[in-house]
This record gives sequence, C-alpha cells and structure tokens, in this order.
Amino acid sequence: MTNSHLPNGTAVDGPYTLAVDPDKTNLPTWSRAALRILELAPGTTHTFDTGESEWIVLPLTGGCSVTADGRIIELAGREDVFSGASDFAYVPRGTRAEIASGAGGRFALAGAKCGRRLPVRRGPAPEVPIEARGAGTSARTVRNFAAADTFDCDQLIAVEVITPGGNWSSYPPHKHDEHRPGTETRLEEIYYYEIAVDEATGTAGYGYQRVSPSRPGGTDLLAEVRTGDAVLVPDGWHGPSIAQPGHAMYYLNVMAGPDESREWRISFHPAHATEGYR
Repeated sequence: MTNSHLPNGTAVDGPYTLAVDPDKTNLPTWSRAALRILELAPGTTHTFDTGESEWIVLPLTGGCSVTADGRIIELAGREDVFSGASDFAYVPRGTRAEIASGAGGRFALAGAKCGRRLPVRRGPAPEVPIEARGAGTSARTVRNFAAADTFDCDQLIAVEVITPGGNWSSYPPHKHDEHRPGTETRLEEIYYYEIAVDEATGTAGYGYQRVSPSRPGGTDLLAEVRTGDAVLVPDGWHGPSIAQPGHAMYYLNVMAGPDESREWRISFHPAHATEGYR
C-alpha cells in the first residue's frame, strides 16, 4: 500500500477486510501502529499470533469471546458503533489468541509494536470514559477506552469518536510528528471510518478527511471517506474530519510512536487554534 487513503476493499489480507501492518505500508517512517478489521460468520473462530505487538480486540458489531494466556474473556459487544461504548480485551505481545463469535460480528484489532509484555485484561464498557469535546458545529463525543491516561498499554493508544451529521471534528487541525518533551510526542495515527445510513431512505453516507503538510514534502490529503475506509497519518496537520449532514460519522483512532513515554501531546495549527472548538 502506498496511499494514505485506503478505500474499503483495497487493503484486504486473508480474513481481514482491512489490514494495516507496520511492515507493509510502504510509508518510510511508519513503524508502530496496526489495525485489522475482522468479520466472523456465526459460530466461527479466528486465531492469530500477536508477535511483537500488543492488541486490543474491540467489537464493532456483535459480541465474542477472546482466549489468550489461558484466560477466556467474554465481550458482550454492541449492536453497532453508534449505539454506545463496547467492552474490549487486551492481548499482550508474544501470545496466541482466539476470537470466537456465536452470533457473528465485526471486530477491530488495534495494535502497536511494543517492548513490555502486560497481562491479558478485560475493559468493561461501563468504565469507558466518555468525553464531550468541542462546541457548536464542532461538537463530538469521544470514547477514551484506551487513551494514554485511561487504560494501561505499553505503546498503544486508541479512542473512538462520534461526530454528528454536518459537524466537524479533529478540529482545530493538530499534529504529533515531532519529539518536543512536554509539548509534543511522535505518534503515527490510523483513522477507520463508519458512516451512519439514513434510516428513512437507506442511503449510505460519506465524510471528508483533510491532512495538510507540516513540513516540506509532508502528507497532503483531502479524501472522501465511506464505511470501511481508513486514512493513515504518518505526519502532518490532521483535521478537520467532516460528517455529511444527516449522517453521523464514527472513527476509530489507533496511535503509536517511537517515543519512550506513552503520551498524547499535540500541537494545534496556529492559524486555527480557536478556543471552544477543541
């Protein structure tokens, strides 16, 4: 893969309808963050080796059980990504894990290459911190299920964002592509999108994602995004993410970077850092 925008169906790998592998992106600076989307038919299982990465198994639709290191973790899941937060399972590096789903469903595997091996754990949905961010037409809801300060991982940071139809999120544009202690940390970032269908007409929705260069020759992207698409942000000012009126936008953010500390420290674009929209 050579493009930062991965339309649905263009990054398929075996059982995964989307596979972002740090060793296969062909983006020169990409080295840590990973994402796989897995669809399981009812009564089926999927086994994978975690390798050098830690992983979170997050139900997008449906529920499942995750078996790893002799533990079985039951995840009730959810109807869809717009219906609320989900419980999830953390699986460490250097193990074999199995995902089994009686009713079937779609599951995100968010990963990051890491050094420490932490224990298998369950993250309960009721304990996911929910944050109202921004205001007015930049209001959105953030589910900080594996933010840097809410759930212990070695390198992985992951959150979900719901943007109401017609609103902007990831705004003001911001970046995290430099190591500046106390100010900014280096983090690769993946956006995975699902767009709500209009209930009255059944029409699928879309959105737009902007990434603008923070340095000469940096990432420059304006993409129309639909359900199942992903955008990779190796560098640059990212935002806004724009939801079509009448169609709420969901995106899963997966982040990891080479800095020793696991922190989400960002710089806002100086031309757009307007109070009240953050």
